Amino acid sequence: MHFLLVGPGALGCLVGSIVSKGIAGTEHHLTILDHNQQRAGFLSEHGITYILGENSTKSAIPVHFDPAAIDHVDVILLCVKSYDVAASLEFCGPLVTEKTLVIFLQNGISHLDVPRSLETISAYGTTTEGATLLSTGTVRHAGHGVTYLGFLEDVTDHISALLKTTREIFQRGGFETHLTEQIVARLWTKLYVNVGINALTAILRCKNGELLTLPEAGDRMQEAISETVEIAKAQNIPVLDTPYLTCQEVCRKTAENISSMLQDVQNCQRTEIEAINGAVVNLGLRFNIPTPANNLLCQQIKEIEAGYNR
Repeated sequence: MHFLLVGPGALGCLVGSIVSKGIAGTEHHLTILDHNQQRAGFLSEHGITYILGENSTKSAIPVHFDPAAIDHVDVILLCVKSYDVAASLEFCGPLVTEKTLVIFLQNGISHLDVPRSLETISAYGTTTEGATLLSTGTVRHAGHGVTYLGFLEDVTDHISALLKTTREIFQRGGFETHLTEQIVARLWTKLYVNVGINALTAILRCKNGELLTLPEAGDRMQEAISETVEIAKAQNIPVLDTPYLTCQEVCRKTAENISSMLQDVQNCQRTEIEAINGAVVNLGLRFNIPTPANNLLCQQIKEIEAGYNR
């Protein structure tokens, strides 16, 4: 099988490292597609460096910036930001056939409505693994979590087999990974975590674990998550586990992780606030459910983004 990873950011570099390890000694192979020609050249020359604790390993993975240079692809691992999903699908569209499996690995829930134009049925993934991008192509595995993969609808045996093989490779590479028939509920479970952690860490400029000790952080986290849970219930989406306690546990397990939103703020880049807390606010308006905690988080992040130029 040929895996294509699109988007070598923090999550992409982590997933690429895991897949590279998982396919070692097999007939499977991995390629990276990057729209940034300069970064693609750097990664081709230097590879991806994966750091876990005091140990580091380097994976040499072919990287292209032109989809036309890539042969037949079986599985596309889409690791781009939520707001880049549509453009990325168009970019790698020539590689997608009815026998190609596209797996979406985004934060938030805004990407759920995007892939309807694809020729193939897509799968969705969610993970609580922690990834901190230290520099281009260098990623720290900043905390272990759990990964879930699943479909929104019935699929052919061929597509189902592709997802099962992907799960096996993730597992072999070091991700605890499960196939689930409740992928929507699992995406919302991750949304609770994103809602509780990402914006707060970006506003307070702190690591995940520090949210457990900073004054008022716990209350704000709980309020934002509670609003999100109410909206899930309004849509009859099962609420798995105990969202606030789960979020606290993720903070503990990824204590040294710098959230993706804080990494964006540190680099003066656009955040995924609209796909996370913003999605909660919009659904709150739709279902007439107040979302003051998420409103405030959105407002504060947008103020930070507006101040980049200053």
